[in-house]
Amino acid sequence: MPWPRSISREPHLGHRLVPVVIRAGEHRDLPDITRIYNHYVLTSHVTFDVEPVSLGERELWFAGFGPRGRQRLYVAEDEGRSVGYATSTPIRPKPAYAPSVETTVYVSPERVGRGIGRILYEKLLSALEEEDVHRAYAGIALPNPPSVALHEALGYRHVGTFSEAGRKFGRYWSIGWWERRFQ
Repeated sequence: MPWPRSISREPHLGHRLVPVVIRAGEHRDLPDITRIYNHYVLTSHVTFDVEPVSLGERELWFAGFGPRGRQRLYVAEDEGRSVGYATSTPIRPKPAYAPSVETTVYVSPERVGRGIGRILYEKLLSALEEEDVHRAYAGIALPNPPSVALHEALGYRHVGTFSEAGRKFGRYWSIGWWERRFQ
């Protein structure tokens, strides 16, 4: 069943439910998206960027997404502010890779563990089921048990690991690859 343009879901926040709206990303979301991403650039191994990205860089990145097709961007909005986002992007630039995408999700650090990442991914995966997508891949910097659990709960299966593929914060990190089949 296709999802409407925006939906309101209520992730669990402690002992109360707080509604968030899941919708297609818009240009106005870029400052929040940039803030969320840069938090992880500076504090975590989950992205292999080592320098914060600029708003200008995010604007170029944003141009690759659309309301239809394989490349999507969804945001979770709460009280007019983006608190998380999920994307699907090309896995590789060569044409034969077109039916495969890489998916990712980032949530504001103060909202992690409250179900927002899951509902963002559910929206993204539902949209991709309507497109010519054969496989979705997620690269997870290891260790990251919460991300592994989320992906596996949504039908992704581990297909391999690139051992010590990147260096950040003075040490090497491995990348596990998870695959979700569509067709």
